[in-house]
Amino acid sequence: MNARRIKDIDYVLLPGTERKTTDIVIERNGIVTVHPPIGFSPEKVDTIVDSKRMWIYKNLAQWRDLNATAVVREWVNGESFLYLGRSYRLSLVAGQKADLKLKEGRFCLKRSLIDQGGEMAAKKAFESFYCIKGENRLSKRIGFFAPKVGMKPSGLKVKDLGFRWASCTKSDLMQFHWKCMMAPPKIIDYMVVHELCHIHHRNHTDLFWNEVDKVMPDYRERKLWLKKYGAGLDL
Repeated sequence: MNARRIKDIDYVLLPGTERKTTDIVIERNGIVTVHPPIGFSPEKVDTIVDSKRMWIYKNLAQWRDLNATAVVREWVNGESFLYLGRSYRLSLVAGQKADLKLKEGRFCLKRSLIDQGGEMAAKKAFESFYCIKGENRLSKRIGFFAPKVGMKPSGLKVKDLGFRWASCTKSDLMQFHWKCMMAPPKIIDYMVVHELCHIHHRNHTDLFWNEVDKVMPDYRERKLWLKKYGAGLDL
């Protein structure tokens, strides 16, 4: 990735693709990323970004408004944490073998983990929980939707994807951010369908969205939910 600046707009220039148009995206952390066609020089991309500055200003302003309500959580008894769209209270417990369990409607976190490793250790326990649960659930949902899309991925990984919710590699490997598991099931399904359709269309043209629409006619509603509430899917 290549960080660039054109006048007052900072953006990340991503590798070129076989698409015919330049794809400009405001990622969930507010970073502007640009996917140009193969062969476009950085200077040509700068010109395109400059020509889209009003669109970028508008969408960055929307992103700031939406993220003004981002949740800051504390690692104390009674704090709420999300799983599959539901909120569960945190209980710090002693004498528990596992670092983290979802038990009787509560997230039970081993107290010694916080005492010895602090916030970072607690976050790692939650990340591990979401990754394990994510691989199981996403595998099933991919199995359900793949025949409907008519595409089959080469594999699945759940990990930290930085500013992306999900991605589909050139080898058709589907990757999802562990934070996806905080979202409601219908939003997770939207992410799955979105990435499956990218196996056939590597961009966000009308052809791509038409494919999504065939499988999920209410995708716009789900996409809007993610845009409005995605900032709250965090630790």
